[in-house]
Amino acid sequence: MVAFLLVACVATLTTGALTFREARTGVLQQSQDTVIKQFRDHVNGLAASLAYPPSQVELDVFALNLAESEPSGNWRVLATYDKLSATSARQDRFSELTPDMREAVSSRGSTVFQRVTTRGRPALVVGLPVTFGTRQQPTSAASGLAVFLTVPQTNERDYVQALVPAVERATVPALILAVLLALLAARGVLRPVRELSRATRSVAEGHLDTRLAVNGTDELADLSHTFNETAAALEESVAELRRMEARARRFAADVSHELRTPLAAMSAVTDILDEDAAQLAPDTATAVRLISAETVKLARLVEDLMEISRFDAGAAGLHLDEIDLADSIRRTLASRAWLETVDTQLPGPGELRGRLDPRRLDVVVANLVGNALRHGARPVRLRLYAREHPDTGRWAVIEVLDSGPGIPESVLPHVFDRFYKSDAARTRTEGSGLGLAIASENVHLHGGTVDAANGPHGGAVFTVELPLWPDDPASEPQEGSHS
Repeated sequence: MVAFLLVACVATLTTGALTFREARTGVLQQSQDTVIKQFRDHVNGLAASLAYPPSQVELDVFALNLAESEPSGNWRVLATYDKLSATSARQDRFSELTPDMREAVSSRGSTVFQRVTTRGRPALVVGLPVTFGTRQQPTSAASGLAVFLTVPQTNERDYVQALVPAVERATVPALILAVLLALLAARGVLRPVRELSRATRSVAEGHLDTRLAVNGTDELADLSHTFNETAAALEESVAELRRMEARARRFAADVSHELRTPLAAMSAVTDILDEDAAQLAPDTATAVRLISAETVKLARLVEDLMEISRFDAGAAGLHLDEIDLADSIRRTLASRAWLETVDTQLPGPGELRGRLDPRRLDVVVANLVGNALRHGARPVRLRLYAREHPDTGRWAVIEVLDSGPGIPESVLPHVFDRFYKSDAARTRTEGSGLGLAIASENVHLHGGTVDAANGPHGGAVFTVELPLWPDDPASEPQEGSHS
């Protein structure tokens, strides 16, 4: 837009300046040509009757007659011959005439003119050498007589000065018109660019069905057509990816569901075998205990897959209840025999209460603590405290810290990814590989945040922040929906 406006302004002002210059040149040129022609005609008419070589008196009369031949009476004439000179006005020093002009007239043998300014007054000085000859017998031989004329250019100056406001009056409307045309032209160019920008942002926001109207055959029309083709191809690719993802999720959910029944039967059988393992041969007892342990792991994996599939399908819901967070965390640790293993820093009874889903809070704490015990080093510490947020009120903060080597920097961005292994050589772990992912989903379902980092003195630190929603039920996450 600025470029269009600058071009319009520069073009208009340049046109006005050029117009003024051409008008000024035309006025001065016309005045100059008229004066030179009249001067030459008068010189030719009077010089024919002049005796050669002329005397001082004849030269004075010639200069006076030549000045009076112009009716306006504003001619000043200087005639020179050898060492003689005469002016049309007595004691007129003819200060406008320069030595260079005298030399040019005598050396070139042709008419010479020059515009000069004396005491702030412009004037035209013309020098004309007189040659012998007639129309019947022309010759270019110099007679030695040179005639100089000074004509004031005041009228021409006033006329040129009068052109300035006239050009200004013409330039201002032209400038306004040029600016309007520039704005229209810029708008015509920028409108499809803006539409393309809006369409690009719309696609970036996920509206892949966005299309542009293609008008014309210029480069912008080609660009709009290319954008539409790209958007259509992207929409088809994303749709296909979503269909494949949906099929993969459905497959995982179906497989997990189908495995639950035979796993229940296998778990019942392994429980019976565990009870009788002491009466079996040592090798058989070892095999039975191995089968029992692997069945437990498989059952846990199936349950985790079922839980993840519910999150993916958007079917995971919250069942909020007013709970004492410290008491809930103690029950989680006690149910897994971790009270003696984990160092806790918990507030007193009733000090930290909020509306949360007790079952999902249990899953979050169990997965984080279990991960610290499996992959970190003891002692493992768990802290619970409240934090005030200026915009969203009171939040509960749960920190789980271990004393292990910490998490490699390259692994930190992926710790909550499903089935992610920091070491490709580790093909088997005690967990399902979904614990941290499930913990993250449960935290986000509450509208909270979870973060993984390394402590300043070593070890991994997992920090969970959960809104307590104690006073404003309208701001709580909706039950039965994915937040």
